[in-house]
Amino acid sequence: MQPVTYTFGPFRLDTAAYQLSRNNLVLAVPPKVIDLLALLVSQPSALVTKDAILARLWPDVAVTDNALTQVVSELRQALGDDAAAPRYVQTVPRRGYRFVADVERCAAVTSGSHAIEPTHRRTIAIADFQNVNGDRDMAWLAAGIGETLSNDLRTLPDLSVIDRTGLPEVARRGGLDGARAASLDWMVVGGYQRAGERLRLTARVIDVQSGEAIAQAKADGPVADAFAVQDTLVRQLLIHLQVPVSEAAAARIGARETSSIEAYRALTEGRLKLESLDLSLVPDAIRDFDRALTLDPRYALAYAGLADARFWMYEASRTRNKPDHDELRLAIGHARRAVELDPGLGDAHASLALFLMAAGEQREADEAGRRAVALEPNDWRHRFRLGVAAWGTERLTCLATVERQYPEFAHTYFSEAMVHVARGHLPAAAAVLELGLSRQTSSRTGPSRYPGSGLHWLLGLTRWAGGDRAGAHEQLGLELTSRGTVLYAAEYSMNAYDGLGFLALEERRFTDADAMFERALAAYPDHARSLIGRAMACRGQQESTRATALMEHADRAIRELDANGRRTEAATARAYWLVASGDPDGACATLFAMIEAAPPGTAGWNLPVEPWLVPLRDTPACRAVLARLAERAG
Repeated sequence: MQPVTYTFGPFRLDTAAYQLSRNNLVLAVPPKVIDLLALLVSQPSALVTKDAILARLWPDVAVTDNALTQVVSELRQALGDDAAAPRYVQTVPRRGYRFVADVERCAAVTSGSHAIEPTHRRTIAIADFQNVNGDRDMAWLAAGIGETLSNDLRTLPDLSVIDRTGLPEVARRGGLDGARAASLDWMVVGGYQRAGERLRLTARVIDVQSGEAIAQAKADGPVADAFAVQDTLVRQLLIHLQVPVSEAAAARIGARETSSIEAYRALTEGRLKLESLDLSLVPDAIRDFDRALTLDPRYALAYAGLADARFWMYEASRTRNKPDHDELRLAIGHARRAVELDPGLGDAHASLALFLMAAGEQREADEAGRRAVALEPNDWRHRFRLGVAAWGTERLTCLATVERQYPEFAHTYFSEAMVHVARGHLPAAAAVLELGLSRQTSSRTGPSRYPGSGLHWLLGLTRWAGGDRAGAHEQLGLELTSRGTVLYAAEYSMNAYDGLGFLALEERRFTDADAMFERALAAYPDHARSLIGRAMACRGQQESTRATALMEHADRAIRELDANGRRTEAATARAYWLVASGDPDGACATLFAMIEAAPPGTAGWNLPVEPWLVPLRDTPACRAVLARLAERAG
């Protein structure tokens, strides 16, 4: 067998030298550990059964499972891995083990040469299948086929499968320019048609660079057996592509969450509504997922979809003083039920990470996110949700992977910039935001599926903090052009009106400031920051009575925030209230106490660009607040 070198994370396994190293430092590990690791990394993501391991490590020798358990334990110790939340070696109960990290495989260095030639894992995606005869009743299947084929191909370690929701719109329609922009090697395009109660599928695999078809297949059968028809299509394509299929992968191809085609349809229709990011469609999506669960009460994917929809309802309310915590509790409950029904469902673990982070359960959120990535390391959505649940360097590491896989995903850049802002690295934050916006507007890939709500707002505040008021005004104005029913659009429009109000305050344009804060309050009438800002505009217009009433209203709003458990938001608003009331020392003390009391994570991340904090930034007390914030984001 030709010697091979594998790299993963900070580790390097050289099978020629029989060495495992971490950051170029050779580790002292027993030979059996090297043997086991070499076997696992040679087939990443695939299940390696206990029998296969015993046969490789102890050929012709009878040993008990205890010997294998000991070697696995030693391997985990060498890698610094955790069996409960594995980053490298995952236990598959009663079956065997799976290596779950991304692996790069290289040929061994030849004598006299230092060149290493990495093997290439083909990157593949499924375009939405075309509804050949325009059957409206079967329109939903265009996305459903793509999702099913992606799940089947994801079982193969030699392929890196890009989720259909991670493709630019042009690529999803089969456009080669969009596929090239998405760095795909292969793309599956095809169509379907129904004739009576029969369903026919046709597909081709296109080499994206050459544009040539390198494999094709067709399959047909009863509409009621649509699952089997799709699996037949996948198997034919793999035969033509000559992609190795392990026994474990072959067993997973065709494994189904539900036997009900109608439940599958309801799930797909609900997911399509969520993909639109249109909040007005979320109630209909909830009804779709409920219908799927009525048809199949044990449909784990439907519970995961329902959890996502409920979380969206919560997110739409998060800027209110009293968010809809019942929706968040429902989201967490549905995600836990999905995990209970299918512990191997990465979608459910990833969603649970996001929901638990929103509920302040940081440790469990991190664990859920890592489990999702371990289960399905190729899925960019899982890495994004782990990144959002994490903070500091871990967040940036996760999001760098997402950026490589799906450069048009706007929320990646916002979440990265948050860390840079918290660290006080404002030029880095601005550069990330500018990159995200440039990729949003790229004409090569078509319109983004995920509009970048908040990017212009945060870039505006970052520019202002760097002394560029004109740039701030431009960016805040651009944020207002994205208003609509898309998730987060209303929230960041309100933030943009506040930003423009603060700019007007600083320039002593009090009437303009009053108008901007008024518009912000039209959307969120009890938002404390807007109320205080408007009070300051009233003072500038010599309207002391109205200013006092607004400050009293803000005080009540802050108390309501605190009573509803939103202590970080309450403390931040209270600090601004104290600044407006002439107590800057009290404001800084409040902020420092808030940061110290908050669990690890994002609390106070935006303080370095908050306009109302500008007058205090050079004071020792404020510098101490920002230093502590930066330390937490390290």
